[in-house]
Amino acid sequence: MFLRIMKKGILVLGLLMMTLSCSEYQQLLKSKETAPKYAQAEELYNQGIEENSNKKLRKASRLLEQIEPEFRGKPQGQRLTYMVADIDYRLGNYYLSSFDFQRFLQLYSSSEKAEDAAFKRAASYYYLSPKYNLDQTDTYKAIEELQVYLNTYPDGEFAEEANKMAAELQVKLEEKAYNIAKQYHKTQYYKAAIASFTNFLADYPGSPFREAAYFYRFDSAYKLAINSYQNLMEDRLEEAKEFSSSYIKYYPEGEYIPQLEESLKDIDTRLQNF
Repeated sequence: MFLRIMKKGILVLGLLMMTLSCSEYQQLLKSKETAPKYAQAEELYNQGIEENSNKKLRKASRLLEQIEPEFRGKPQGQRLTYMVADIDYRLGNYYLSSFDFQRFLQLYSSSEKAEDAAFKRAASYYYLSPKYNLDQTDTYKAIEELQVYLNTYPDGEFAEEANKMAAELQVKLEEKAYNIAKQYHKTQYYKAAIASFTNFLADYPGSPFREAAYFYRFDSAYKLAINSYQNLMEDRLEEAKEFSSSYIKYYPEGEYIPQLEESLKDIDTRLQNF
């Protein structure tokens, strides 16, 4: 019984303290004094990071929004501007954080936080990068910004992570380009498929989709040839054979060899009739 009363008392006390805390925070928001707001914002920011509390980070953000103009050009301005950007980043507001960190770097390029800001600006675009089948504007921007970071800090604290991010985004661009070409093949636009796969192989020589691109370029040429008028077929069959040679050169024991060999037999049979 006593233990139950104690638990209730602790709960009531906790609720009371929370209510008082919220009340004090609301009063602070309405206050015109900037120094207490700055102190409380920094405390909430540090607690938010330590406790992984988005609620505290959002509360800090509201205070910082009110006082930021008052500290521009003052010694505290650098810390405040960084906190604003970092809170947006931690809350997943990546469009805002990319802008915020850019502003921080423009104002405080020699800051000890400059490297951190440069990486997080690039990382903001990385997190904005959509699935490969959507518009890749943010992906290109992320790669560009990651490269800026790596050029500026080649041995930086985040260099390894930045390289991994850039490599991942590059594969996403390759996947998009490959699937565009593959869609042409699937929908039987074989001339467009051949051109797209040829461009893909030239643009992405180290791609994980390289073997498949070589094969489907051949397969597109083969299917274009066998569905052509008689007067066009011979030259197109010869072109398909040339594409098969490219695949075999790089992948003599490749995944698509059985399919390719079967198609080559048909090509040779057809060519014998010319």
